[in-house]
Amino acid sequence: MITKFTRRAALASFAALGLAAGVAGSAHAAGDKVTITMATSGSETDQRSVALAQVFAPMVSGFAEYKPAYNGTMFAQGAELEAIARGNLTMSITSAQELAQFFPEFSIFATGYVHQDAAHQVRVFNDPLMDPFKKTVEEELGVKLLSVMYLGRRHVNLRFTRAEKDIQTPADLAGVNLRMPGTEAWQFLGKALGASPTPLAFTEVYTALSTGAVDGQDNPLPTVVDKKFYEVTKQIALTSHLVDLNYIAFSKETWDSLTSEQQLVVQRAADAAASYGRLKQLDQENSLAEFIRSQGVEIYTPDLAAFRTHVQSQYVGSEAAASWPEGVLDRINALGN
Repeated sequence: MITKFTRRAALASFAALGLAAGVAGSAHAAGDKVTITMATSGSETDQRSVALAQVFAPMVSGFAEYKPAYNGTMFAQGAELEAIARGNLTMSITSAQELAQFFPEFSIFATGYVHQDAAHQVRVFNDPLMDPFKKTVEEELGVKLLSVMYLGRRHVNLRFTRAEKDIQTPADLAGVNLRMPGTEAWQFLGKALGASPTPLAFTEVYTALSTGAVDGQDNPLPTVVDKKFYEVTKQIALTSHLVDLNYIAFSKETWDSLTSEQQLVVQRAADAAASYGRLKQLDQENSLAEFIRSQGVEIYTPDLAAFRTHVQSQYVGSEAAASWPEGVLDRINALGN
């Protein structure tokens, strides 16, 4: 097991080598095509993937060739940042939870009931409070965070019926093996919800639900439909415990090799793709509940006040909260509605 400190130091070394190479090289000349490789654990039909393919790729096509890889086929989920730092990948869709593995302060953006909605996410990302976070990732990982993508409101999805186990408060999740990604930030959130978090790769979730290896998972409704999780799910408790986000992560080495005009195009393309994906995701969230119900899944709202109070109380005094820069949570809250 690589410790956070060792992993962070190793990645900083990778990034330093990459950045040195980028500085040594010249900006891409007109007519030279830049190859932009993109790796994600999501599917080709995931709204984030679609947004990059339909919006980002065409906007940069004048000087770059976009080469995406889906379903973790190029790099396993969680390995993308290291790949960028090593110079083996140009861009990815990364999460605050993954960044928190290297920079614990990022766990504040993965905390239950902190972000209020999609618009709040954008305000937070574009606020000066994010500048130190972005600078750290650039300098120590060689990764530039271009924009924020809306993943959706995450809810508790279970493979057994509500008659077997009705989820109203965190106490009702006691003993439930809830699949969560393997990072510490995700596992902490699973425990804060009252469940027994089980680390599992995203690509293995469907099989684990169908065999009973896990009791449930937490994802937004669009993901439930995209990955057909409704086929192995009997109930969804609309906990909305995390208004989840992803960042469009881009190689700083590649960024520095671009001309200023190309950098502007890449930035605008990332922002446009994020906006497109956000609107599509919000639309799906608002329209998919009836389809999921038609597949025999019961959808209901539990005691949200009980969940919110319990989840946030778990962070008070925790190691995760200790890493948060002073005053940042108040600044995030001030940007809310």
